[in-house]
Amino acid sequence: MTSTASSVPAFVFPLARLLLAAMFVQSGFDKLTHLDATAAFIAAGGLPLAPVMAPLVGAFELLAGLAVVVGWQARTAGLLLALFTLVASFLFHRYWAVHAEQAFTQQLLFMKNVAVAGGMLLLFAAGPGALSLRVRGGVESRAAGD
Repeated sequence: MTSTASSVPAFVFPLARLLLAAMFVQSGFDKLTHLDATAAFIAAGGLPLAPVMAPLVGAFELLAGLAVVVGWQARTAGLLLALFTLVASFLFHRYWAVHAEQAFTQQLLFMKNVAVAGGMLLLFAAGPGALSLRVRGGVESRAAGD
C-alpha cells in the first residue's frame, strides 16, 4: 500500500491537527480555570477523588491537545487522547441509560466522541504529517511518521 501524504498540500496536516485537537485544548483550559465545576462534574459521573482528578484531567487534555497541534509526540498523544475519549464517552455520555428527553443529546455527544477517537487513532497510525515538531527537535517540513 502506498502513501498519498506526498500529494497532499503541506498546510493540510497542521490544519487537520489543529481542528482535531482544538476541543481538547479548549476543554483542558476550561477545566483548569474552573476546577470546582470540573470536580463536581467528575463526581457526578461517580468517579472517586474528583478534586484530585480535575487538574490532572485538565492538564492532560491541554498538554496532549497542544502536542497534537504542533505535532510533537503526536502518535502517542493521539493514542492517549483516543483512549481517554472512549473511556469518557462510556462514563459520561451513556445515552442508553438516561431519560428519553436526554437520550438524543447524549447519543450525539457519544457518537461525536467516537468519531474524534477515530481521528486520533488515524493520527496514531499515520503520524502527524507535514510541518510537525519531532522528538529529535527541529521542524520537519514533510514526513509521514512521528
